[in-house]
Amino acid sequence: MKILVTGGLGYIGSHTVVELLQKDHEVIILDNLYNSSLDILARIHKITGKTPNFYQGNMGDEALVQRIFSENGKIDCCIHFAGLKVINESLENPLGYYSNNISCTLTLLKVLGKNNCRNFIFSSSASVYGDAAHVPVSEETPKGECSNPYAWSKSFTEQILYDLYQSDKTWNIVVLRYFNPVGAHASHLIGEIHQSAPPNLMPYITQVALGQREKLFIFGSDYPTRDGTGVRDFIHVVDLAKGHIAALGVFNTQNASPAYRIYNLGTGEGHSVLEIVQTFERVNSVKIPYALVERRPADIAVSFADVNKVYNELGWKSTLNLEDMCRDSYLFAKEYLESIK
Repeated sequence: MKILVTGGLGYIGSHTVVELLQKDHEVIILDNLYNSSLDILARIHKITGKTPNFYQGNMGDEALVQRIFSENGKIDCCIHFAGLKVINESLENPLGYYSNNISCTLTLLKVLGKNNCRNFIFSSSASVYGDAAHVPVSEETPKGECSNPYAWSKSFTEQILYDLYQSDKTWNIVVLRYFNPVGAHASHLIGEIHQSAPPNLMPYITQVALGQREKLFIFGSDYPTRDGTGVRDFIHVVDLAKGHIAALGVFNTQNASPAYRIYNLGTGEGHSVLEIVQTFERVNSVKIPYALVERRPADIAVSFADVNKVYNELGWKSTLNLEDMCRDSYLFAKEYLESIK
């Protein structure tokens, strides 16, 4: 298939591009390099021996997106990763988040429809469930009250996509709700990069391990969990990328009708923050100093996925474990830091 990947040089996007190229798909990347680097293109080539067609720019640039179609002919599918994703930043700049994550997506969808590219995979988030009443969280769990504009932007976009499908059943839409992606490619050439304070647990741990930060702050030690710290479903980014390959199967099946489908991508089990720290220390033979501090507003105690639907319908399940996640995260961060010195 010929596939347009928005945000294809970002963390999850770049890993998915690698998997697509290794399955011999033709890939076109659109990325504005806001939270990525052109260097990732060379790293993708080093892993796969292939260089995707690359366009630098924003998905909200209607003329640019149309030029991509004009220059590349028929495109079979769009996988849409592009978007702002830092929770605290979204609280400080809600209009910027809604403008980029929703308005620009509307422009993208307009051009896709105009060019008869109606196979669409959307990068969503388990944050749309809010503080779910029960775990594990299944796709049938009602969406909840989101705690920040980032999560609302995902929830609103899902609604837009559902309404689009209801209005025009030639669209074939897959919504993938990610739980907590961590880890890096086995080559340790691509992984999660943050130039400033990372918003997520694992890259913060790696920065502490590498001496870039003094200690890790763990928010909340009095949750009703096995050790008092929050429990989340952490999934290796390579498993997550392969979930997108599985999702492409709904477009290739001759008997499958266009539909609006939702799938959770997680491991189906939860690990606490302290478990992550202890596993990271053990597999990498490092010490992670940490301090237990007060909970953050709107953080929830436990969240992990019910993954039966994605396995039963797409045949996908995670294969990499917590040790793999911790090891790959550390080795990538260590090697990347050396490469930019």
